[in-house]
Amino acid sequence: MALKATVFKATLSIADMDRHYYADHHLTIARHPSETDERMMIRLLAFALNAGEHLEFTRGLSTDDEPDLWRKHLTGEIEHWIEVGLPEEDRIRKACNRADRVTIYVYGGRAMPVWWEKHHNRLGRFGHLQVIALEQNSTDALAELADRSMTLQVNIQDGEVTISDESRVASLEPRTLKRV
Repeated sequence: MALKATVFKATLSIADMDRHYYADHHLTIARHPSETDERMMIRLLAFALNAGEHLEFTRGLSTDDEPDLWRKHLTGEIEHWIEVGLPEEDRIRKACNRADRVTIYVYGGRAMPVWWEKHHNRLGRFGHLQVIALEQNSTDALAELADRSMTLQVNIQDGEVTISDESRVASLEPRTLKRV
């Protein structure tokens, strides 16, 4: 019997001083059985950092031809493709061919610098690709906030992100490896 996704509910109160974006979002997130709390929370972080009216979660891990999040034009074309993890170059190339803009949030402790060293020269040719690194200690703290029902305050200022619930806080400083 196949395992089913676990459903999480999240309310994000986003105060993004860098983009002058202030809004509450009520989200339903399906966590694939093979997905960790860390990865799911990084998807939530990616949502907060790119929040807007048409940004949405996709089917994610269960589909090869969709990112973790995307924003589409009204015509159905992909405006922004957002990926989480350490994708292979062919997946990145496909994303860059399909979307106006691509952002990858990379994480994974010691595997992340190895991935970057392997791919950074070839990724330079994609002018509309941005790669952002998240440090392991920050993503570990973020994973600690995972709960089936979450109410989170997200503050973004000067590139620093603070995500908190009633009793815990995770602070992150996403580092841009490749800028658009």
